[in-house]
Amino acid sequence: MPVSAATTLLYTTGVAENGLRSLLLALFAPLLALVGCDAGVSQLKPGVSSAADVRRALREPTFEWKASDGSLTWEFARGPEGTVTYMVDLGADGILKSIRQVLTDEYFARIQPGMTRDAVRRLIGKPGQTMPFPNLQEEVWSWKYEHGPGDPWFFNVHFAPDGVVKRTSRQKIENLNP
Repeated sequence: MPVSAATTLLYTTGVAENGLRSLLLALFAPLLALVGCDAGVSQLKPGVSSAADVRRALREPTFEWKASDGSLTWEFARGPEGTVTYMVDLGADGILKSIRQVLTDEYFARIQPGMTRDAVRRLIGKPGQTMPFPNLQEEVWSWKYEHGPGDPWFFNVHFAPDGVVKRTSRQKIENLNP
């Protein structure tokens, strides 16, 4: 649901009374905008949807790669708190070729020791956070993802000082509020 629709809903239901309306919009508008964006993914059709359709559904990409043949790959990272990253492939004609959610075991398994930072970014997108560990001589990139519904984890890629993957790890996110 786009933010404008959320605003309309609050006005037409009588919930929106001055201060309460402002408070509700401040709290929920960013969440509704994000949910609205990702809900548009199901409306995109490879071979039919245009680059403009993709932008309407997902907004602006967080990164773009251009191939020599004129095709594009757009990254739509939803971190640091989001648990999905979409990679969208567009042909040179601007028509959607494919769309995939890359924060999955299938894509994580493709990350191997020796890969560069750029190769990892291109495969699974922008990390939700990066942290240097000088004593270990590594930098760790982390992505939040769901192993299953309601089962949040972090997938971590550990880079050596020369910028290549040393190893990967995972960490279950435990509920801190029992």
